Amino acid sequence: MTEDFEAYKADLEAAERRVAGEIDPGRRALVVAILVFVLLLSFLLPHTGGVRGIDVLLGNEAAAAQRIALPSRLFCWFALVFGVGFSMLALTTRRWTLAWIALAGTALAGAFGMLAVWSRQTVATGHAGPGIGLILGWATVILLAFHWARVVWTRTAVQLAAEAQRRQEAAERQGRSLLDDVAETPEAPPKTPGAPPKTPDE
Repeated sequence: MTEDFEAYKADLEAAERRVAGEIDPGRRALVVAILVFVLLLSFLLPHTGGVRGIDVLLGNEAAAAQRIALPSRLFCWFALVFGVGFSMLALTTRRWTLAWIALAGTALAGAFGMLAVWSRQTVATGHAGPGIGLILGWATVILLAFHWARVVWTRTAVQLAAEAQRRQEAAERQGRSLLDDVAETPEAPPKTPGAPPKTPDE
């Protein structure tokens, strides 16, 4: 009976760990999906002059003619890989680890987006400044980072509460088992003063 209970407890703990590694974005899933779509749309819009986000990703002649700087390229790649790729993976698989990666990547993309906008504002005379696609993409990755942060933080709080409850239950089980051992220990019969010790034959 004890072995069956231990096996059941191990399966239950494994299921708890598996559930703890998942996220439940709830209504935020729709918001994130819309933001991913908007981010994809921003790659089709001009990032500067007539250069679209796709041109920045490919680094073609149009991007070279506008002197696209490194921050713009980094922003586009981080936005594509983490803002689109890992965001969709996290939504479809509901894995907490992928949500963390999406959060970190979109946060970095937001920083690179700020540098990309700044680089287009300080570009040499004769070259275009930041376009609607760059501004829209930058705002979108910031919103994505915000929503992923809320999802990850909620899941982290739930995990910490579950781990604290498991530790408390383990401590209670250990305390009960110690009390049961003490209760099951047989007491020695009282000795009669002056009585001779009994032999095995008696």
